[in-house]
Amino acid sequence: MKSAVENLNPTRVRLTVEVPFEELKDSLDAAYKKINQQVTVKGFRKGKIPARVIDQRFGRGAVLEEAVNDALPKFYTEAVNEAELNVLGQPEVDITELKDGETLNFTAEVDVRPAIEIPDYSGIEVEVDAIEVSDEDIEKAVEELRERFASTSPVERAAEEGDVVTLDLEAKVDGEVLEDGVASDVSYTIGSGELLEGIDEAVKGLEAGGETTFTSELKGGSAAGKEAEVTVKVSQVAARELPELDDEFAQLASEFDTLEELRADSRKRLENMKEYDQATQAQERVLEKLLELVEVPVPEKLLEDEINTRKHNLEHHQLGQMGLDLAKYLEIQGKTEEEWDAETKEAAVKGIKTQFVLDELVNKEKLNVNQEELTEHLMRRAASSGMSPDQFAQAVVEGGQVPMLVGEVARGKALAVVVEAATVKDTNGEIVDLDDEDETEGSTESTEVVESEAAEDKPEDKPEA
Repeated sequence: MKSAVENLNPTRVRLTVEVPFEELKDSLDAAYKKINQQVTVKGFRKGKIPARVIDQRFGRGAVLEEAVNDALPKFYTEAVNEAELNVLGQPEVDITELKDGETLNFTAEVDVRPAIEIPDYSGIEVEVDAIEVSDEDIEKAVEELRERFASTSPVERAAEEGDVVTLDLEAKVDGEVLEDGVASDVSYTIGSGELLEGIDEAVKGLEAGGETTFTSELKGGSAAGKEAEVTVKVSQVAARELPELDDEFAQLASEFDTLEELRADSRKRLENMKEYDQATQAQERVLEKLLELVEVPVPEKLLEDEINTRKHNLEHHQLGQMGLDLAKYLEIQGKTEEEWDAETKEAAVKGIKTQFVLDELVNKEKLNVNQEELTEHLMRRAASSGMSPDQFAQAVVEGGQVPMLVGEVARGKALAVVVEAATVKDTNGEIVDLDDEDETEGSTESTEVVESEAAEDKPEDKPEA
């Protein structure tokens, strides 16, 4: 077999492959064997039909087609390995010449990872928000905790803001009660905004046994997006009572004995949260600066596939679960379809570039992923997916996605290397020293946000003639 490579552009090549006919012998034998098992010829036992009879009855062309389709992946892979190409996706194969007994010639066009040169990144400088926790922040956190321990007691008066009311609801569209438009004994806190638009105004002033009707646009269900006439009946009004802010509350709501200890712990928790947010902000801004320094051509087919994947996931998974279509979603977002398309393309380009650049950094810095790092990452991914670690690990192995997880961890480590080399200052002009362990973990999560799932290296599909 002989092969040659032609660079069509920085991200696409054409392989020209010439295969001597004798190298097709194994595939021809396999083709005759396969056809033998599929057909019957009077006078011959199944599987024992001579090759000459198969040629006469079914045509030599059918055998050649079967043999070539069987052989193409092997010869294509050999040509890719010989040229040391880092291919992306499925090749477009064209058989240019097939002479029985003489030769098989074909071309294969395929996207490849572009050659990327990583410049000196030690001069990167970014600014992040300073870590500042005010007394107001602490009081807000304590008040939120206090809200969680509020109790309710029925009252004989009209419902007010903050009250918890028990409701029966019935929604009609065009005068017909919806099958999924009836609900009983719904508990609702007035002012929370957790139910239908307009319900707060409707139930305020109603006492237990009171009933009213209002109009609202349904956000989900069988009539999502339509105007409905909603009848609401109040069966109970209950006032919320907050516990006193004292040491007794601290003992009830936490492991601390005093309110001051609880406030001190709240301050520490808020500082830790802001530290994490600051580290994430640093990683994202360093990554943006790094991408600005590197010229990264993006394969057109890969970009097209990634854009389509993002659109499909949004329309058929995320929006479907919300009971929305794309038009309604764009209306809510206040965007035109053209604006959304542009944003989707921009995000896809960034995801692909991020992966290419960080993968090149992994190679340049010779970064490896050990079992402990992979396990920790798997545990985090399992937690975010809502699956147990064992379930998630089994799904990853069965889906052949272990290399994908290894790549995520490695790219996280690569970004951590760049962040460590960068100068990070907060808005007060102070140098920010990011903890290495947190930095690596956060970097992995940051790269997951901007990376494209579809930009992951995919197994090469079997090329077809």
